[in-house]
Amino acid sequence: MLKTYIRYLTSILFPFVFVFQANAGTKPLNGDVVNIPFGQNGRIDYNLKTGTFNVSRNGRSIFLNIYSSAKVNTDTITSKDYQVRKYSKVVIKDGIGKGFKHTVLLIAKGLPQMKQVFYTYAGKDYFLSELSLIGTSLKSNYMSPFTGQLSSIAGKDVRSLFVPFDNDTFISYNSKPFTGITGISSEVGAVFSNQSRAGVVAGSVEHEVWKTGVDIEPHSVANQIAVWGGYTAEAVTRDKIEHGSISGNVIKSPKIFVGYFSDWRIGMEEYGKINRITEPPYIFNWTKPTPVGWNSWGVIQGKLSYDKVIKTADFFADSIPEFRTGNTAYIDLDSYWDNLVSNGDYSKLKQVADYCKAKGLEPGVYWAPFTDWGHAGGPNRNVDGSNYKFGQLWTKTGNGYHDLDGARAIDPTHPGTKQRITFVIGKLKACGFKMIKIDFLGHAAIESNKFYDTTVTTGMQAYRKGMEYLIDQLGGQMLVYAAISPSLATGRYVHMRRIACDAFKTIDHTQYTLNSVSYGWWQSNLYNYIDADHVVFADETMGANRARLLSALVTGTWISGDDFTINGQWSARIKKFFQDAELIALVKNGKAFRPLEGNTGTGASEVFTKKIGNNFYVAVVNYSKDKKAFFMPSQRLGIDVSKIIQVKELLQGNTIELKNGIRLMLNGVDAALYKCTLNNQ
Repeated sequence: MLKTYIRYLTSILFPFVFVFQANAGTKPLNGDVVNIPFGQNGRIDYNLKTGTFNVSRNGRSIFLNIYSSAKVNTDTITSKDYQVRKYSKVVIKDGIGKGFKHTVLLIAKGLPQMKQVFYTYAGKDYFLSELSLIGTSLKSNYMSPFTGQLSSIAGKDVRSLFVPFDNDTFISYNSKPFTGITGISSEVGAVFSNQSRAGVVAGSVEHEVWKTGVDIEPHSVANQIAVWGGYTAEAVTRDKIEHGSISGNVIKSPKIFVGYFSDWRIGMEEYGKINRITEPPYIFNWTKPTPVGWNSWGVIQGKLSYDKVIKTADFFADSIPEFRTGNTAYIDLDSYWDNLVSNGDYSKLKQVADYCKAKGLEPGVYWAPFTDWGHAGGPNRNVDGSNYKFGQLWTKTGNGYHDLDGARAIDPTHPGTKQRITFVIGKLKACGFKMIKIDFLGHAAIESNKFYDTTVTTGMQAYRKGMEYLIDQLGGQMLVYAAISPSLATGRYVHMRRIACDAFKTIDHTQYTLNSVSYGWWQSNLYNYIDADHVVFADETMGANRARLLSALVTGTWISGDDFTINGQWSARIKKFFQDAELIALVKNGKAFRPLEGNTGTGASEVFTKKIGNNFYVAVVNYSKDKKAFFMPSQRLGIDVSKIIQVKELLQGNTIELKNGIRLMLNGVDAALYKCTLNNQ
């Protein structure tokens, strides 16, 4: 009887119940607040009375009054709407490491149960968080685990980073001054001081269901932040309709990454790594050397022919035999390879593939599996390898269809789409291709009124279905390279991804590519390789050639694009640079350089660095027409220049001065690459 009475008093006086499951380190600060530590001196203070939490690092407030929210059926509910909140935690061990899963269970009459979950790990200066709802017949297309306020960032020149959803339509990353409306970033966002480099990084690490928006806006009273699943915007995600809904008795938001870092670049690199761990590759891991080679879209484009491919293979075999990272290089036929196919006869295409192999080269090919380029011909055209008509496959959006880049999206879940994939991929495999460049993949991620597979209700679910089916059909035979594609969701399915949209030969093309490297270099941790795509010398100046070549080396791979079937000024330059042992040794590393600066807006950093063993590489590009002096202080570079015992310029022989940093002079529209050997004793 006494025990019953005590329980009754407890329920009246202490409605906010703590449930602790073993652990030192997590404790209530007072009757209402639970302290959740993370990393080195990081802390989440969750208020069980209000349903909000604060985040701090080293005693400094970073986020304040953060809550979770969701649109459920016809209502919007938040973690502040509940009366009872129970906290518990368990020990976890996963691909990230050992840590704890912290759960706050929220209960209120008339509302679905809510769970706010936090994942923390020893030595990791970030945490992961997600939101789930439990009830009956729930439906939502908006779920935010993290909405509230952001404290000011320490340091000058504070920037907000916009990250695109994909690399289509020549879209750029944008590091904007954090002074006005900055716009919504896709999947991940960051706010940092370019002067101190301190900043926050927040974004989704799950992309199989949701498109995620990150909105960080400055306000006079308090800066605002929101991270949510359910983001669409035509200019960014390409969708013309709202995000699809998920439904069930249990629904969950995307899991998000949140951290404050002394260097925002480290934060972005950690974010990239966690994406690959949280959503491991569906495709087999690439363990062969860094891919190098040629792609026909650089110059030849629609004039692709049997003779041109044969002559290109001969040039690689006879004129640049040292342009290899292993025993081979790739000869990749881009769009218009069907010039070699006649009335369904692929024998000429197979002859090309066989010829490349006979020359010690690997043949590659191209395809856009989720697009209909002939849609202007009407809906009643036959689908290759299928009894369906193309009109039956078209992705329905609103009152029409999704057209972008001249192509119409087709439903990735439709049996006609799958049969077409099986047919075409079967033909390309039979030809013996060892590489495939897949393009316009964003068409498969478009939100639709309805998918053929009724279990699929969001664009990202459709993308997963389509990409998994495609990879299954490839059967592990090819190196898989993505061109235009979602930046983060594609990590599970390919070995290599182009970092930007098409770029070719000019200094403007180089700057555009390097904008994406300046703010997307961290994707080297998500993919085996990121790539600058067809590097073309053509008729540009030597300086512009050096800059375009450097854009490839800085990105991490090396795919050329010139026309090797005819002689021109590029021929001798290619024979020189493409067989340089130092450059080939560098590209074997396969990983992108890190930008020195992050305050260039839609432009690109002029300086990139990378350390490999005792060698510290400094890449410098002058995008302007005028000669320019550069000075990079030791502290900014992150090395002690007094320990540099040798310097070698790898592109043109320029010299530098070492005094409290690196000083150099560079001509307009030019580039230089310095290999600095360090004495680490």
